[in-house]
Amino acid sequence: MPNDATDDAVETAANADGNGDTPAPPEEPSALKQLMAGHFLEYASYVIKERAIPHIDDGFKPVQRRILHSLWEMDDGKFHKVANVVGNTMKYHPHGDASIFDALVHVANKEFFIDRQGNFGNILTGDRASAARYIECRLSPLAREVLFNKEITEFVDSYDGRNYEPVTLPAKVPVLLMQGTEGIAVGMSTRILPHNFREVIEAEIAVLRKQPVTLHPDFLQGGIMDVAEYDHGNGKVRLRAKIDITDQKTVVIREIPATTTTESLMNSIEDATNKGKLKIAALHDFTAEQVEIEISLPRGVYADQTVKALYAYTDCEISISVNCLVIRDNRPCLVTVEEILQHNADKLLEDLRRELELELGKLEDLFHAKTLAQIFIENRIYKRIEECKSYDDVMAQVRTGLEPFRHLLKRDITDDDIDKLLQIPIRRISRFDIDRNKKDLDEILRKIDEVTENLANIRTFTIRYLKDILKRYGERYPRRTQIENIETVNVREIALSNIKVGWDRSTGYIGTAVKASEPISCTEYDKFVILNWDGTYKVINIPDKLYVGSVCAVMKADKEQVYGLIYKDKRTRLSFAKRFRISKFIIDREYRVAPQGCKVDKLFDRYGIVVRCEFEPAKFQRIDHCEIVFDDIPIRGAGAKGSRISTKKIVKYLQVKRGSDTPPDDDDSGEDTADS
Repeated sequence: MPNDATDDAVETAANADGNGDTPAPPEEPSALKQLMAGHFLEYASYVIKERAIPHIDDGFKPVQRRILHSLWEMDDGKFHKVANVVGNTMKYHPHGDASIFDALVHVANKEFFIDRQGNFGNILTGDRASAARYIECRLSPLAREVLFNKEITEFVDSYDGRNYEPVTLPAKVPVLLMQGTEGIAVGMSTRILPHNFREVIEAEIAVLRKQPVTLHPDFLQGGIMDVAEYDHGNGKVRLRAKIDITDQKTVVIREIPATTTTESLMNSIEDATNKGKLKIAALHDFTAEQVEIEISLPRGVYADQTVKALYAYTDCEISISVNCLVIRDNRPCLVTVEEILQHNADKLLEDLRRELELELGKLEDLFHAKTLAQIFIENRIYKRIEECKSYDDVMAQVRTGLEPFRHLLKRDITDDDIDKLLQIPIRRISRFDIDRNKKDLDEILRKIDEVTENLANIRTFTIRYLKDILKRYGERYPRRTQIENIETVNVREIALSNIKVGWDRSTGYIGTAVKASEPISCTEYDKFVILNWDGTYKVINIPDKLYVGSVCAVMKADKEQVYGLIYKDKRTRLSFAKRFRISKFIIDREYRVAPQGCKVDKLFDRYGIVVRCEFEPAKFQRIDHCEIVFDDIPIRGAGAKGSRISTKKIVKYLQVKRGSDTPPDDDDSGEDTADS
């Protein structure tokens, strides 16, 4: 191997002797260096184009595109095991099942193009999805409508040459802005934030109308966002958790910033506490379907100052730098959000134009075929071939017979047209309905005129297409992230109580498909508490039709509602009373409101209830009853044991005061959560 130091010394000596006026030519790189440089360039190009960076046309990375193409191949309307989808995708993706599975879960959790069934993980808690053999998926209706059209898709050989895969999907919506993406390649990276579906479609309509647009990100996690430095997708955004102050000693984190989880957020809070930057008494995670991290504060520390500390020292506030790097014209390119919208709008115009042209061609072919068939049968041209001796004579006779009617056709008659006419069976000729065929031709002409009109006004047609997509799918994707300094509407507050839920006590069924004389009016966000006679209860989502059997009560879940309960111990026959709230729960998990071996006697959901309890008759008994004033009973946890009403056995309850829905001003809103 040459000694570089020696070569440098020789060159210096030559220059010193006056013989080095002309510098020596640079040394040719060795074969090994050339080989390494060439292979590294190929590797870098492959990672950039085939692994990490999305294509601007459809917004997908190759693995995501291959998964959706595979789902489209398998699509029969039913759910498929994810393991089967991963296996089928391996025909196109040569990098193993783990990367395919992770990419599929990621796309499914975006809630746009893949319908899920089973545990696909939780983006709030960071929990991973179940194994691929346990969960199922399929294409969503939106994906079927906007992502696939074989006739306008360019296909190439797969990596092993046994199959064909799409270069890009003919996406009719700006997938790149809807889903967002992240990727790290050789010497470059991309991070494009997700945006709200409705706003993206509305922005694309504005682009088609040549109007200015402004588009800001939106995250499934919700939270609060500052977009002052967003810089059209190449700057940064600041994200904050949404924190509620329940009282000056308790704060609750309701929404978390994107890219964080409840676990990482709590770790950052604990880390700040250990460093002395934050003082808390207790930290509890009650997250289920919604984030609920409760922080209790110690003596001398109050909620207002704690919230500021949370934003300053924990992941309750983070900053995300973004840059829109995409593959365009077969090379990486840095673009803006508006340029992505413009590109997708132009591509949508071209794709819809191609689809209309293909549809027009099919309609004209159908018109040509039906018109030829009518001419052939109505004018009995088939009779001219009875005396023909050869196939060429047959073709010539049919062509001659059709020639007088050439003006009724939109194009010339070919040999293939005549060949199709000769294949018409006799039974079709004998049953040919000229009037019906004319109606079909009129309908085809109407469609041809409609398609021609759309082609002539392709921009108007495209806007109408996007409005239809927005009308049918837009309501599923409300904005979840609040932009700071802009007041947004809380969708839970404006939700209409337009869902009617029936409870048929005779059959034990509850749900929207159950008829009842007095249905319960609910919003789509309501949940139900099912209380059994044995003191167990669970909280469920609104079902279509669910069998619950004979139960004590069915109530809409309300974390603020105070319940009054009387239950009896079956062994001792002693009765107990309690007041409680059902403020924390996990959907479909069973809880207890009375100890095991007890039976619920009475349940009340009003304030000011007074109940007369009559004792079992006994000799020498002077007091035969007592009264329970429920407002005097302290509110405790749902699982806490009640207070004994009396040492005597109670045989009858009589409600003395009906009460009201409004709590008294001096109602004890505190809650003793200690369980017995």
